[in-house]
Amino acid sequence: MKTKLTTLLTTAFLGLTLASCSTTSSAGAKPYPLSTCIVSDNKLGSMGTPVTKVHQGQEVKFCCEPCVKKFDANPAKYMAKL
Repeated sequence: MKTKLTTLLTTAFLGLTLASCSTTSSAGAKPYPLSTCIVSDNKLGSMGTPVTKVHQGQEVKFCCEPCVKKFDANPAKYMAKL
């Protein structure tokens, strides 16, 4: 029983640690100036919670995860919008 509890607590702690690492911190980054997704031009929040990423010191916001993948394929193309 003690081993199961230890395993459960360790797994929960590891999960929380990884979750906090996977979100990109925007502390110190330039704020995102647009109210739309940099890739699709959809209004931020129209497809759920916006995804935020910091690219070369600039906060960038997306309407969804697929837009992040498109951005990562050619960031210069989309950063030109800023």
